[in-house]
Amino acid sequence: MVLEVALIDVLEGREDEFAAAYRKAHEILATTPGLRSVRMTRGIESASRFVLLVEWDSVEAHLDNFRATDRFTQWRTLIGPYFDGAPRVEHFTDVEP
Repeated sequence: MVLEVALIDVLEGREDEFAAAYRKAHEILATTPGLRSVRMTRGIESASRFVLLVEWDSVEAHLDNFRATDRFTQWRTLIGPYFDGAPRVEHFTDVEP
């Protein structure tokens, strides 16, 4: 399992519009093969900062099944207009105790 973490800064004053767009775009992402779970969180101290947390079967599932497809274009068309700069996206794996 791989965790994708995307830090998304949204244009000030457009946070509610972004959240509404995410609700529409959620199904596009959530039905992608290889996706295990998806969750969007919003900052408390920084209300214009959102964090997208997506669990994938693998990095390849993210890149091949989502980023390289029309799903990503549809997703980005819905939520992209609210970005204040490019999101910072990284992949992580669990550290065993």
